[in-house]
Amino acid sequence: MIIYAILAAGILCLCAIGVLYSQTSADSKLDAQVSVFLDNARGSWSGWNISYEDGKVLYMLVLKGKYKNIVEIGTSTGHSTIWLAWAAAKTGGKVITIEIDRGRYNTALENFKKAGVSDYIDVRLGDAHDIVPLIKGPVDFVFCDADKDWYVKYFQILEPKISINGCFTAHNVLWAGQSNINQFLEYLKRNSGFRTYIEKGSGEGISVSCRIKE
Repeated sequence: MIIYAILAAGILCLCAIGVLYSQTSADSKLDAQVSVFLDNARGSWSGWNISYEDGKVLYMLVLKGKYKNIVEIGTSTGHSTIWLAWAAAKTGGKVITIEIDRGRYNTALENFKKAGVSDYIDVRLGDAHDIVPLIKGPVDFVFCDADKDWYVKYFQILEPKISINGCFTAHNVLWAGQSNINQFLEYLKRNSGFRTYIEKGSGEGISVSCRIKE
């Protein structure tokens, strides 16, 4: 009986090692595919996409917070989404991303496939004004890079759905002379439920507002 128990334990151990190796191998393959795609496409992003440096900021924020339920407002052709999805693949999460323009939406779908992250993204085509209110909580992480005059409104809609320690981030907050951005930053400053700081990244500025209390 002791011998059988030892053999059984050994078999279980080997199975566990096999599963771990398989997961590690899959992670390494995805890392390689995404890295190559992002490096090759680094100088080709146009339109309303973020910079490579800002993508890395988002990636590190998601990993650090171990966020799983991620929402992106403004997909464009998918640069920021790929960074978010890459991080989500490591946290066991998924990204809901919203794009209003069908041409950008279709291009983004192609980019997600090339980068190998399609399985970690739920792409929704339509007006964020209509779609964001329909998103169910809890939400761990939000990246907003859409119409600046709606930044406050997007925050207000998602605020009650953001979990403790979850964050709402927004792009281009260091744009000088933007009244809509200034109003958004003032709103964040007055919000006692969130602690806000700014990641400079490429210089465009990403505000990071994390919930500290209900």
